[in-house]
Amino acid sequence: EDETKSGTEALSVPSNNPNADSKSGQPTVPHRPRRPQRSPRVESSVDISEPKIHIITWNVGSAEPPDDITALLGLNVGDGNTDMYIILQEVNSMINKRLKDALFTDQWSELCMERLSPFGYVLVTSQRMQGLLLLVFAKYFHLPFLRGVQTETTRTGLGGYWGNKGGVGARMSVFGHTICFVNCHLPAHMENSDQRMEDFESILQQQQFEGQAASGVLDHVVFWFGDLNFRINDLDIQAVKSAIDNNKFSALLEKDQQLNMAKDSETVLEGFHEGPLKFPPTYKFDVGTNTYDTGKKRKPAWTDRILWRLRATAPAAQSSEKRGSFSGLTSGTKVTQHSYQSHMEYTISDHKPVSSIFTLQFPYKLDIPLVTIIVEDEWNSVADAKVIFKMAPKYSRSSWDWIGLYKVGFKHPKDYVGYVWAKQEEADFLRQEHEVTFIEEELPKGSGDYILGYYSNNMNTIVGVTEPF
Repeated sequence: EDETKSGTEALSVPSNNPNADSKSGQPTVPHRPRRPQRSPRVESSVDISEPKIHIITWNVGSAEPPDDITALLGLNVGDGNTDMYIILQEVNSMINKRLKDALFTDQWSELCMERLSPFGYVLVTSQRMQGLLLLVFAKYFHLPFLRGVQTETTRTGLGGYWGNKGGVGARMSVFGHTICFVNCHLPAHMENSDQRMEDFESILQQQQFEGQAASGVLDHVVFWFGDLNFRINDLDIQAVKSAIDNNKFSALLEKDQQLNMAKDSETVLEGFHEGPLKFPPTYKFDVGTNTYDTGKKRKPAWTDRILWRLRATAPAAQSSEKRGSFSGLTSGTKVTQHSYQSHMEYTISDHKPVSSIFTLQFPYKLDIPLVTIIVEDEWNSVADAKVIFKMAPKYSRSSWDWIGLYKVGFKHPKDYVGYVWAKQEEADFLRQEHEVTFIEEELPKGSGDYILGYYSNNMNTIVGVTEPF
């Protein structure tokens, strides 16, 4: 299942013609690496047994991105020590806005790539469904161990015909363990609690992935987040605002029962966990301020949430009657939440962004790349630009595979300086090692740090990387 082909090709790759001339549009003279290649992965600088995941959910509506999202990404604190970022932006779902984004590149995606790529984060996959935009980033040296990446979308607006409400899911195998991120924008308003649960159950039922080991959402370790739209019961707006002003969140939490009651009564929510809400309600604010709604006077609520659930000991059944019938919820993977907070400094929307940081502890980890890349210590001339690569026995090679040369700080697998096709000749089947050479036109100008990445056409991802050289 780790090697299943992605159900969604979110990023374009070179033209599928192994004999075509490569055109990167970049300077085309040889370069000299600054230091020798040592290893196909970075063992000394990262502990991959406990990857750290930073999840962000933010309903920005029709707002333009702010100038600085450093604090939201935690880069002013962690300085890039997170392993993966999962970012959900709930953006304008109007048709003309979606057409503009399709033609001129989505500005929120560009902002996140621009901010994260200098720290070594690469866009693994992206998916958009009208108002829902899901972005998954990971450190470049983790890419070979993120396999079977697939995405799904489920529309629930207007009876399933409109994607302003619904869910976007992304699943993958992370170091050999199946993880699924489910992002939802559920129906609004106080009275629609039952409809919210019906929509969430529809999302879980409809999102199915390729691969026998984990085909349904609940067959994975699940992170569920988004504008879930659950509200505070009983208290009127003045009582809610007074409790917020006096930092009496406990009084509000006692009435924040819509989601908690659903967790107790709905089998579909069995096993979902949420950290303590120690921040003020994140909706609804006057745009540009930290003042709760003075217009329509909507009651403040914790609409923006992040929850998680461990995988069931047995595959979850598809019917709601059977979904709660298994005993025990454990996958051997331990999830630890380190923070759960809102970010009041961002005022472009009537929602505040919410973030959470988790670590995953695995009982074992898959840390052998499918392709190992070896390069010479120095590329002093074009003749030195040779690449030797070895393949794991279980790797399913394609004639459309290619090896990209990337500047350190690249944004996504298409963001290469140059590439060569990893062509498969008939005589290659018995060889332990394979060799390709970069031509002069594919080499960059000047010095700098670069890496090589082997891109699998079957898996639609990078399955082998080098250290910077």
